Amino acid sequence: MKLVSWNVNGVRAGLRKGLLEYMMEHGSDVICLQETKAHPGDVQHIAWPHGYHAYWNSAKKKGYSGTVIFSKIKPLSVVNDIGHKSHDDEGRVIAAEYPDFWLVNVYQPNSQRGLTRLEYRTQEWDPTFLKYLKKLGKKGKPVIFCGDLNVAHKEIDLKNPKTNRRNAGFTDEERGNFDRVLEAGFVDTFREFEPGPDHYSWWSQMMNCRGRNIGWRVDYFVADEKLKPALKRAWISPEVMGSDHCPVGLEISV
Repeated sequence: MKLVSWNVNGVRAGLRKGLLEYMMEHGSDVICLQETKAHPGDVQHIAWPHGYHAYWNSAKKKGYSGTVIFSKIKPLSVVNDIGHKSHDDEGRVIAAEYPDFWLVNVYQPNSQRGLTRLEYRTQEWDPTFLKYLKKLGKKGKPVIFCGDLNVAHKEIDLKNPKTNRRNAGFTDEERGNFDRVLEAGFVDTFREFEPGPDHYSWWSQMMNCRGRNIGWRVDYFVADEKLKPALKRAWISPEVMGSDHCPVGLEISV
């Protein structure tokens, strides 16, 4: 199975910038989008590529957050949200059950400029989401989660780590919580295949950062370590335009 994740920074904007063409050309089995900023009714006129089933989780607030899974393989079940009211108004999580694994599409909260949401992100969201992943895993199938995690885990995962040390997405608290996810039995799939630097999935839209490859790797596929033998390849597609993020992917044998 070929899986793709992409923060499209607004699905309607993405549609104007080649999203449909990308979906048709890439031929992925599952495409997980984040930051859709839309409800299904906002795009009901769109003829999505043939063969995909669409599963939406939209924020209550219009034009904000949101996730969607497009899947050629109809999941056995689909569950929105993580079951905690304080976290479930922003359309951030969709879980799809397949015969051999669960796939979770997540758009994790940004700690925001000035770290105004850091406490919420690191003391409330992160521990609750990890508990949710563990609970899902106890249902008998390994878990893969993907999406914009809004954190660069290691110094190698952003161009300028020293000057960003206390900026949102690279605080010790956020990075430490990512460590705890890996310690709980998950692996960062991209780093299973590529140990080197200069691989990023998000770039500021200022000062030609993308052209100069001054970026951050904040988009991931993270898998239960039990799935390591099934991992075939993982990649980042910086050549794909249409958002300030680019798609990331994972291929697994199931």
